[in-house]
Amino acid sequence: MNRRYFITGIGTSVGKTIASAALAKFWGASYWKPIQSGDLENSDSQIIRILVGREVVIYPEQFKLNIAASPHYSAEIDEVRINLNDFKIPLQKGDLIVEGAGGVFVPINENEFIIDLIEYLNLPVILVCSDYLGSINHSLMTFQVLQQRGIEVSYILLNGDFKDSTKRILLKNKPEGSRVIMLSKLEELSSKGLSAALENIIIEN
Repeated sequence: MNRRYFITGIGTSVGKTIASAALAKFWGASYWKPIQSGDLENSDSQIIRILVGREVVIYPEQFKLNIAASPHYSAEIDEVRINLNDFKIPLQKGDLIVEGAGGVFVPINENEFIIDLIEYLNLPVILVCSDYLGSINHSLMTFQVLQQRGIEVSYILLNGDFKDSTKRILLKNKPEGSRVIMLSKLEELSSKGLSAALENIIIEN
């Protein structure tokens, strides 16, 4: 059975794109970023291409917005309306990684959020966590809301270095049935750096 996952995070800048690249390469999965908000000259899809090369099929973004801001605001500036029914998972064979924008309550329009897009696409989640001041709070709140909405959390992905105390709390409170992926910090943002990190990746089966 094909693996198809929606990668979201406990907030911005927690390493969703690095995690997406790592799993796309490790599983040989295709990649899709439905909404790119800003950084069009250095988009997440372009970063995936740099890290993984031609090994991975990258599908074009549904929306490419010019301003690096919340998608609802970027779309407003670009005079674009984003609706859930605009999105359709690319037709593809094999595994697929879908990367969201920011955390689960990033708005895509005035009424709907990334969590609604996850529900609409009906994909299980890989939740990317990193260790910073406040990350336990952000992680546990995200765990809770995903469970309340009945969204399957297949994995929590611990990205980079973690204090033992932080890791213990996250693993103790992770959503029931979810497994764990541990990905070490990339020493350099390159295919070589990604390959080195993948040598030590741990994925629970």
